[in-house]
Amino acid sequence: MTGSTPRSIDDLLRQAPMDAPRAERHLWLIELLAWVRQGDPVTGVQYVLRHLDDQPQARERVVSLLAVSLDDLHLSSLLADHGFAPRAALLSELGERLRGRLLPASPDTRDLSTLFGLLFDVRTDHVWVEALEEDTLTRLGALLGQAWQCADASGGWRPVFMSALSILASQVRAAGLSRELRLRMGDGPEVAQAFGQLARAAEDMHDLIDAGDQVAVLQQAQYLRALLDRCVQLAEGVHDHLEAYGVSVDVVFQIDQLRARCQRMEQVLDCLLSPEPHREMRALVLALIQQGQARRSVRALFTRQYSLLARLVAERSAETGEHYITRTRSEYVDMLRRAAGGGLVIVGTTFAKFFLLALGLSAFWSGFAAGTNYALSFVLIHLLHWTVATKQPAMTAPAMAAKLRDTHDEAGVEGFVDEVAHLIRSQMAGIIGNLAVVAPVVLLIQGLAWWVLGRPLIDEAKAGSVLDHLTLWGPSLFFAAFTGVLLFISSLIAGWVENWFVWHRLDSALQWHPRIRVVLGPTRAARWSLWWRENISGLAANVSLGFLLGLTPALAGFFGLPLDVRHVTLSTGQIAAALGTLGLPALHDAHFWWCVAAIPLTGLLNVGVSFVLALRVAVRSRGVRVKDRARLARALGRRLLRQPLSFLLPPKAVATKHLPPGSQGDGPSSS
Repeated sequence: MTGSTPRSIDDLLRQAPMDAPRAERHLWLIELLAWVRQGDPVTGVQYVLRHLDDQPQARERVVSLLAVSLDDLHLSSLLADHGFAPRAALLSELGERLRGRLLPASPDTRDLSTLFGLLFDVRTDHVWVEALEEDTLTRLGALLGQAWQCADASGGWRPVFMSALSILASQVRAAGLSRELRLRMGDGPEVAQAFGQLARAAEDMHDLIDAGDQVAVLQQAQYLRALLDRCVQLAEGVHDHLEAYGVSVDVVFQIDQLRARCQRMEQVLDCLLSPEPHREMRALVLALIQQGQARRSVRALFTRQYSLLARLVAERSAETGEHYITRTRSEYVDMLRRAAGGGLVIVGTTFAKFFLLALGLSAFWSGFAAGTNYALSFVLIHLLHWTVATKQPAMTAPAMAAKLRDTHDEAGVEGFVDEVAHLIRSQMAGIIGNLAVVAPVVLLIQGLAWWVLGRPLIDEAKAGSVLDHLTLWGPSLFFAAFTGVLLFISSLIAGWVENWFVWHRLDSALQWHPRIRVVLGPTRAARWSLWWRENISGLAANVSLGFLLGLTPALAGFFGLPLDVRHVTLSTGQIAAALGTLGLPALHDAHFWWCVAAIPLTGLLNVGVSFVLALRVAVRSRGVRVKDRARLARALGRRLLRQPLSFLLPPKAVATKHLPPGSQGDGPSSS
């Protein structure tokens, strides 16, 4: 543009800078399309074409400008590269997208892909491009055809398209035969044949089009399309391997890129085969605009790549979550027993926390020590097959999401209501079992300390600080909700670690690695392999949760954020310890009872927030659409009115029609 004042379209067309430098020519094209968008873009395009038909001199200048630009630009980059990642790695593509969003692009470029992004508004231009009529497309084609004739290019646009077809075929071949995809497609002769012949088939298509043999061209096009379909099928088959043997987001990204390049080859091939490819060209331009828009989105990049990982994490969590849902009286009693055992360990965790605080460590090392304390306690609970109630929701939510698929009829709805009752009852059993042991055992230990040592295990200043921090009149409820988020994050970490373990086949390595078999022996190596495969998720969940609870407040404090955690079982233990120090007079202090009042709300927020977040991920990852929410809510309301105790107490007998396979009998053996 020559100035800040917009020019009229007549002046703009009459002053087309056909002899100007590259940057000014491209700025003129950008200004022309900006004028077209000012009103109705379709009417604007039609006006420009009519004006050029009525003004031969203006048309000659515009055609000359287009011809010079066609000679100067790298045209194949638009067809072969636009919308695709330069490197088949997710993090590299993230950097490219952030750079594209934050840094401006220069019009002084020979890359038509870069210029295309400056010419078209990827958010809106696909609407009016799709609305262009047949007559308008024909006249646009005539204008561009005239420019190709004036350009120093033999054969017009077709050689450029054929070159792009060959480049795309080479890229698909390289991706399909890469180690990451080839080994997961079977590495058989069919894979090598399908991808290996693709580039050769594209070159043969090039030769046949040059020779002008239409019958042979159509036969070759049919063969090339069959190869493309087979390549896409083979690549899509990798998803089955990923679901069975672990997910890699880079591999998912490569599959998406391969499929998109195959679709681009189909579109380029349609243009080459059509005698008057106006509609095919429009479809190609629309695809280029839409893929350009998709490549600008950081969210779209992660939505697709992580959906399969989220699904796998949710499904594995659902399998684990089945262990936390009690459906029979024996399972309910077993949950109480295991929760009581978990509460007993938390007693030791509570006093260890007071001891570590008394050491007066710096903020980070104090948080690290607290995290180690929590992690060791949670791992011990896991290894003893006991449980902590707040771990359950993030695991049981995916199991509940799996039941939503069966709610299309009344029987399915009733089955879902049964599962909700089982889940709430299980959560109550876990919390009751934890708290019923933590509070009295902490008080008992404090009483023994008074009797043996003549003083409690924590002093009055620390006890008063506990009551000041855990009172309902403060940020305790916000911290409890935040702790629910940490509980949810630990479940995601557990799923990711398990996926990483499976993806790298570490269980197989533990069993069959020669050096490990020499050290452990074949039988013990097999047992260790099975043990780690069964426990890697639980260990990751417990260790990550422990350090999240311990380190998050310390790291938040470094940045000046007043964040803390409120875990219902740990808070109950601390309040009981404070009571054991302050004695019976504390029972007459309203401050103490406000702390007690915060306990059930803390438990509700711990459980509710982690459950809702986990359920949301599970539902989204499974693609579940709950259309009958009102029907489910009514069914839950009826059950609550008619059988309220079913949400609290286990049934005397349970109908087997709603039980999943393997759910009958005694309670689960792992937490």
